[in-house]
Amino acid sequence: MIEYLPKPTHHRDLHLNQYGMEQCVPGHYFGPAVRDHYLIHFVLSGSGMFETGRQTYRLSQGQGFLICPHTVTYYQADSIHPWKYCWIGFSGLQAEIFLKQAGLHSGAPIFAFEMNEQWDTCLSAIMESKQTPRGRDLRLTGLLYLMLSLLVQSSAATDNTEPVTNDRKQFYVNQVLDFIEMNYSNRFSVSDVADFVGLNRSYLCSLFKDHVHSSIQSYLVQYRIQKACELMKQRELSIGDISRSVGYEDPLLFSKMFRKAMGVPPKQYRTGLLME
Repeated sequence: MIEYLPKPTHHRDLHLNQYGMEQCVPGHYFGPAVRDHYLIHFVLSGSGMFETGRQTYRLSQGQGFLICPHTVTYYQADSIHPWKYCWIGFSGLQAEIFLKQAGLHSGAPIFAFEMNEQWDTCLSAIMESKQTPRGRDLRLTGLLYLMLSLLVQSSAATDNTEPVTNDRKQFYVNQVLDFIEMNYSNRFSVSDVADFVGLNRSYLCSLFKDHVHSSIQSYLVQYRIQKACELMKQRELSIGDISRSVGYEDPLLFSKMFRKAMGVPPKQYRTGLLME
């Protein structure tokens, strides 16, 4: 079964081109051939082989492979235990970026996934979407985002055994920076940040310090004080208002941290600022 979809008119960032499922006969193959979009195969049962460039991979249930645009590939079902797979073809301005977040690219096209309830629900919903034509385009786009997020989660779960590339390291650091930017006004711990990124706490702290030359906690304090300094210009805000706005429920603790960072207490800093 294969379903092709029309050319996108609204969803430029990410768009589903095709999807399908097949129980292959023994020895069934496709290629050598190229595609003009990304194509991911999920092996549901059986086994087979996948060739790209000079690399040959043997795959079985719980594994998958990525075909990148304009890349010559060849794949074949096992002659004794042929695979059953489903596939998702997609394109878009953000497709490559999302795949890299999952650690997938032409040089690393193989991944593992656990067919749990989340995966089963997502893939089944895509395969059965033809039964709900109204709003189908929006639904499929949402399911495609969900599928890619599951791939990113799966890749994070295997990070302890697979080497982390420099691009991936920078991605994790950026995740921390984005998290702090979005949540500095809330209470959270470094463990909460590690859970959000999906990495071991100790490893993430070491990675962040190597790239930013500061601990996560120190960077957070610095960011909060920077935001507090910006808020000092707003006369209608009390020091307590500013304290709470940058994540400090206790104004005394805020004053202590502010003085340590800026050399003067908040009130004195504001007085000097307003006199300029």
